[in-house]
Parts: sequence; structure tokens; C-alpha cells
Amino acid sequence: MKIAVIDDYQDAFRKLAVSARLQGHDVVVFHDTEKDPAKLAARLADFDAVLLTQQRSPFPRAVIEKLPKLKLIAQTGRNTGHIDVEACTEHGVAVAAAGSGTPHATAELTWGLILASLRHIPHEVAQLKKGVWQTTVGTGLHGKTLGVYAPGRIGSCVAAVGKAFGMKVTCWGRDGSKAKARELGYAVPASREEFFATADVISIHIPLNKETRGIVTAADLACMKPSALFVNSSRAPLVAAGALVEALQKGRPGFAAVDVYEDEPVIGGNHPLLKMPNVVCTPHLGYVEQSTYETYYGAAIDGILGYAAGKPVNVLNPDALAKKK
Repeated sequence: MKIAVIDDYQDAFRKLAVSARLQGHDVVVFHDTEKDPAKLAARLADFDAVLLTQQRSPFPRAVIEKLPKLKLIAQTGRNTGHIDVEACTEHGVAVAAAGSGTPHATAELTWGLILASLRHIPHEVAQLKKGVWQTTVGTGLHGKTLGVYAPGRIGSCVAAVGKAFGMKVTCWGRDGSKAKARELGYAVPASREEFFATADVISIHIPLNKETRGIVTAADLACMKPSALFVNSSRAPLVAAGALVEALQKGRPGFAAVDVYEDEPVIGGNHPLLKMPNVVCTPHLGYVEQSTYETYYGAAIDGILGYAAGKPVNVLNPDALAKKK
């Protein structure tokens, strides 16, 4: 099969152990992201299969209809909200999606963001390289309140580290999340307003879908302390459009640390958060970790090899197989 691996920013795929499993196939790796649907379709016109790296590129109907040779989309991870699966089925394109990374990589990155922000690590590193010694006084964690919204797989890991640091952990979310928080021994504030108002650090860990888009509002952020830190290592659209920048400009919360953006990749430093001195930004590194990559890509390769062998696995739209090209 002729296979395209797209959006491999760091040229990581070819260095993974699992990539050797595709020997014998014609594999082409693209490192840049093509946003224009027509240009993306033109790039992929001669391929039998496309291996997607997470949700870095959407696959709408406008792209799928222009790919008559395409037989398979292999998705790293289970999230397929960026793929028009119905259009794929209509055009005989199987969508194989499987594999779930551990929560630890994103939880670790979250704590890297928290510590980097509160102890001013990026700033102090830059100053030291300029020959300047100590320019800030950091904020400690012990005795402070960590708010986790919500305590799922990743949120629970983040909460456990906060507890280990001697923080008071509070949680918010749907009824199931609140019940889980109580079972884990964490406090659940009496109201949403209290959750946002009493936390010194708030970290959100919510899947993005139609119900959760914009779930964190300007009013929520306005409740936060001027000294508080808001952390987002999940998805940018969980926060109402423009609300975080405006809130930081108004001083509530006073600080933010983010790993995710509305439109990725962010090229040329063209994002308002990157221009704010009270924000620490990283380029969506949450799951970008060696073992997680091996797991995600390994599951996608399972889908490719199964299809090539006539034994498809992890196919979400089996009706597409009846229209096999």
C-alpha cells in the first residue's frame, strides 16, 4: 500500500520502533500541516491509506470526496470528531481508530506547566543566559488550593500530585465526577462559583465535544483570584472564545499556562497568549512522549496491516468495507 503519514512535526515517526512494521509498504511522511482542503486533497491524491497524527488535520467531506484512491484512514487514538465518518462510509473509506495512551504523559506536562509558571522557570532561564542572576520571587504550592475540573483519568493523576505536594484539592464537574472526587477524598465546593473563586491553581481535564465546548466561561474566570493560575492542557475550545485573553488582561486570573490553542499549529508566534508576560505557553506537548507515540502509532499500524492483509481491525464504519475499492 502507498501510505501517507501526515503532520509529523518533529520527524518522529521514522524513529519509532513500530514504524519498522510498515517495511514493504511505500510510506511517505509529511512534516508540515496543510490547512486548505483542496491542497490537502491534492497532496494525498495518490495514496491508498492516510495515517493521522491525533486531530492535527480535519478530514471533512470536502477532502474525502476528492480522494477516489483512498481506502483507509488510520487514526492515532480513538477520537474521530475531526473525521467525517459518514462521508468516509459513503465513499468506501474505512476508518480504523484504536489505542489509548496512559494519562501520565499529559499529567506530567501539566505539572511542568504549573511549576514553570509559579516558579518563573522559563523567565529565569532566559535571564541567566543573559548574565542576570535572580529577578523574581516564586510562589510555593504547599498549603495552596488546587482545583481540578474534572477528576477523570488525567485529572485524577494531577490531583494526586497536588495532594503529594501538600495542597488542598478541590474538584468540579458533572455529578459522576463530583461523586468520584468525594470517593478519592477530595473536597467538592458548594457551588461552581466557589470552585473557581477559592482555587490558587485550576487545571481543566475535560474531553472536547459539543456539550463541553466553551464550558469554561468569562464569568468563571472572573471569579478567580488575581494571584491564581489557570492551566489548560486539554483543548483550547473548552474555554469560551477569547475569554482567557480578556480575563488575563483584566487580572482575574493573574496567570495562565497553556499547551493547547484554537488553531494549531501556531506558527510565527502568532497568538495573543504568546505576547503576554503572565502566560507560559508550550506547543501541545501533553501526549508528545516516546512511549505514548509508540502506543498511538502502533495501534494505527495495526489498522493498516490488518486492512492490507484482508483482515481489518478496529474499523469504526464496517459498512465502508462492502464498498471496498
